[in-house]
Amino acid sequence: MDSKVYMEETEQYVLHTYNRFPVVLEKGEGVYLTDVDGKEYLDFGAGIAVFALGYGNQAYNDALKAQIDRIIHTSNLYYNVPLKEAAEKLAKVSGMDKVFFTNSGTEAIEGAIKAARKYAYLKDGRTDHEIIAMNHSFHGRSIGALSVTGNPHYQEAFRPLMGGVKFADFNDLENVKEQVTDRTCAVILETVQGEGGIYPATPEFLQGVKALCEERDILLILDEIQCGMGRTGSYFAWQQYGVEPDIMTCAKALGCGVPVGAFVLNEKVANASLVPGDHGTTYGGNPFACAAVSKVFDLFEELHVVDHVREVAPYLEQRLDELVAKYDFLSLRRGMGLMQGLVVTGRPVGELVAKALEHGLIVLSAGADVLRLVPPLVITKGDVDEMIRRLELAFQA
Repeated sequence: MDSKVYMEETEQYVLHTYNRFPVVLEKGEGVYLTDVDGKEYLDFGAGIAVFALGYGNQAYNDALKAQIDRIIHTSNLYYNVPLKEAAEKLAKVSGMDKVFFTNSGTEAIEGAIKAARKYAYLKDGRTDHEIIAMNHSFHGRSIGALSVTGNPHYQEAFRPLMGGVKFADFNDLENVKEQVTDRTCAVILETVQGEGGIYPATPEFLQGVKALCEERDILLILDEIQCGMGRTGSYFAWQQYGVEPDIMTCAKALGCGVPVGAFVLNEKVANASLVPGDHGTTYGGNPFACAAVSKVFDLFEELHVVDHVREVAPYLEQRLDELVAKYDFLSLRRGMGLMQGLVVTGRPVGELVAKALEHGLIVLSAGADVLRLVPPLVITKGDVDEMIRRLELAFQA
């Protein structure tokens, strides 16, 4: 069956909520993907920052196959061995205390919101607490996550959303302070805004928000779903800022392809928020997903993935800066580590993404005008050079 037939039959049966590119991907090896027609693509999208270890890692694959032969699912009515291993490893690398595994990043956001509201409720018995979120943020598409997503375009058709949410400008500490009232229970933000255009928090902003939260006993929720798991050169981006959240959300590269997310609490919140009956999930934390998480952490250590990111990221930045200097429709590079964006002016960014795909390069967009690069974390400098070569072919086309 050729790709055209696959695409037509997919559209016949799958709800059309994505404008998919006309490619049917079939297999992957290293940092390359191959479609059903045999065409190869250099992948600088990593399944939207998911496949940190690249494709076909034999140790990862073997761990999942072995777990399938043991047990895939038990429910959270019982303990299982991979749950203990995955939770311990996540707690240790984050320096935080308690983990709740979910099936996705969106569900992790939902859990974080509930934990923050329960913490505030136990303090004063009120149910009218407020959360401050950021303009141009993205936290997911469920009603709760959408309510703290600072983009009206995503929200318009689904109002009324969850109440008690205010929005402040990212990297504007004074604007955050203006939103604070005696009902504020949490501030939620991405350490590096992803979908909004690859905006890292400034140290002054993030440290200022943390100080504000400590002063007012407001919880700081940091969304590390896209920027976490080594992508910025530390396990979690906030670890480079000298702050620690009260609640952190993560997903994407946490399972490197297996659907899994988590919200992680510090001791203060863990001891004074959710209790049995407050929150649950049928699949979250099952043995199969947790075996993936546990093996991901093992491989990160064995392969020195975070060190590798710190080594190769400056070279990627250098080559991208050269593109900005060379092409007048590229105005700026911004990002951290292997989460980079090129600001495009005078051309639709979607057209550049499509042209790159024609030349065998997978890149993404972010916001209205940013070309986003979030490759597997195992890329080499040679892969960077090949990406630049293919991207320039797309530019010239």
